[in-house]
Amino acid sequence: MPHRRPLKLCILSRKRTLYTTRRLVSAARRQGHTAVVADPLACHMGIGPRFNTIYHRSPRKQLTDVDVVIPRIGASITEYGLAIVNQFDIMGVPLINNSVPIARSRDKLRCLQLLSRHGVDIPRTVMARTPAQIERAVRLVGGCPVVLKLLQGAQGLGVLLAETPQQVESLLDTFWGMNQNLLVQEYIRESSGRDVRALIVGGQVVAAMRRTALAGEFRSNIHRGGAGSLIDLEPEYERLAVQATAIVGLQVAGVDLLESSRGPKVIEINSSPGFEGLEAAGSRDIAGTIVRYAVDYARQKMRGRRSMTTVRVRASRVNGRRAAARRARQLT
Repeated sequence: MPHRRPLKLCILSRKRTLYTTRRLVSAARRQGHTAVVADPLACHMGIGPRFNTIYHRSPRKQLTDVDVVIPRIGASITEYGLAIVNQFDIMGVPLINNSVPIARSRDKLRCLQLLSRHGVDIPRTVMARTPAQIERAVRLVGGCPVVLKLLQGAQGLGVLLAETPQQVESLLDTFWGMNQNLLVQEYIRESSGRDVRALIVGGQVVAAMRRTALAGEFRSNIHRGGAGSLIDLEPEYERLAVQATAIVGLQVAGVDLLESSRGPKVIEINSSPGFEGLEAAGSRDIAGTIVRYAVDYARQKMRGRRSMTTVRVRASRVNGRRAAARRARQLT
C-alpha cells in the first residue's frame, strides 16, 4: 500500500482554547496530521484574477498550503466568517461545511422553510410583523404558551417562552422596536425542558444525547446549564436527523429534535456543533471521527483532481495527434 503523506488541516475558530477546537487539533495530531488554528477575524483576503489568497495575521503568512478546512464559525461573526469560508472554496480547498449550507442553517426561518418544502416535520411556525397579526399567529400555532425565536441565535440565546397573549404582544413589540424579527412557534408540551441532539458526520449519526433543562428553565442547551445523557436513537429519529442534514447540505451538523406525541420534530440545525457534552457523557471520540472524515474527504477530492488532470492530458494528446493528422492530410 503506498505511503500517504500527512495532511495539513485548518480549523477556523476564534480561540484555540475552546474545547472543540482543542480536541480537533489534538485528534489531528494524534492521527499524524498537522493542524493550524486560524481566527477568521484575523484573516484578510486577496481577490482578483490569478490572485486569490488568504492571509492570517501577517501579510507574509498565507494560508495557501492547507489541504482541508473545518469551519467553526460563531453566530456573532457569520458574515465575515462566511466570506473567509467562501474564499477557501474559490481557492479550491476542500471544506467540511461550505458557506451556502452554513448560511442556510444560521437563518432559522430560511432553514425551516427549506425543511418544510421537503416534508420534514417541524413545529408549526408563523412569521408576523405587525400587531394586527399577533392574535392570528398565536392561534395558528395552537395558542399560548408559544415559543418566540430570533431569526439568528445560538446556544439558546434569543429563545423565549410567552405564557399569555399579552406577553407575546409585549415581547414582539419590544423586539420589533429594535428592528428584530421573531418566529412564533408551537410549544410542544410533552417535550418541555427536554430535547434530543444528534451529531451527524458524513451522513451518519455518530452520537446522540437527550438534554434536560435545569428546574424552572425550558431551554435544554448545555450552555444554559442543561444535563445530557447518551442515547441510542430510534430509527425514525435517526432517519429524520440524517435527512434534515442532507437537505440543508451540511457534512457535519448537530440536529436538535423534540419528542412529541406525534413523532420527532426538527427544531434546529447547527453547522458548528459543540460536542463537549457528548464526549463528557460517554467515551465517544467525536473529534477523531470528524478529523478522519475530513482527511478522507480531502483525499477523495485530491484523487478527483488528479483524475481530471489525467483526462485533460490524455484529451490534449489525442487532440494534438488528430490535428497533426489533419495537417498531414492537407499536405498530401
